[in-house]
Amino acid sequence: MARIRLLHWNASEAGKYLSALAAAGHRVEYDERFEPRRLREWRAQPPDVFVIDLSRLPAQGREIAIALRQWPATRRVPVVFCDGAAEKVEKTRAVLGDALYCEFSKLRNSIRKALAESCAEATVPTPMMKRYAARTTAQKLGIAAGSTVAVIDPPRDYLAVLGDLPAGVQFTEDRAASVTLCFVHDLPSLQDRMSDLRRLGRTSKLWFCWRKGKTAASGLSGNSIRATAVALGLVDYKICSLNAVWSGMLFAIKY
Repeated sequence: MARIRLLHWNASEAGKYLSALAAAGHRVEYDERFEPRRLREWRAQPPDVFVIDLSRLPAQGREIAIALRQWPATRRVPVVFCDGAAEKVEKTRAVLGDALYCEFSKLRNSIRKALAESCAEATVPTPMMKRYAARTTAQKLGIAAGSTVAVIDPPRDYLAVLGDLPAGVQFTEDRAASVTLCFVHDLPSLQDRMSDLRRLGRTSKLWFCWRKGKTAASGLSGNSIRATAVALGLVDYKICSLNAVWSGMLFAIKY
């Protein structure tokens, strides 16, 4: 039967997919965490079908599917999106209308249909980095009009880093904010404070921001921040450039 690559952000919930697809005779490949190197592996050896669950981190699933369409080797591999809230599904369908969408109970039939149909005219949506190129830093960070923003250990020029802001944005020192920007200056201090900071991901968009590049002495990088956060139950789902100096990574509590 087919070789299926499953994308799901919760291993325990992915179990029903693994069981159902194996029972249907498919060979299923699955990793709970997505790493960019996977894209290179999939280009080298594409599966027969990608199955992407939209019930968890739908934006991340959508962006990975968009990334797959950028390369000829994976562009015509069928994508089946499964489950998810109606509004999230429609947002994905708006940019990937030629993918298949189904409920879990109809997954087998959808895979059968995907294998039988040709993807010769696969849509190639604009990748995330190009879509975001014209957006302001505030838009990238999800700072909307009237937002409350908590800044933790900000640099002196943090307002210049953020640039133009929408009307009514308020900065606060307490942590009950709609957006939290935690500026990370060294890895040891982040590791010491992460267990406290992670709780902010329940009520706020939690961004960890760091200076671009990697300092050999501190080992601070996007990968080290991700590893520290993931070890304490967070999951990243967006990364962006704030300006020429700072990058940011958005995290949520992993349920």
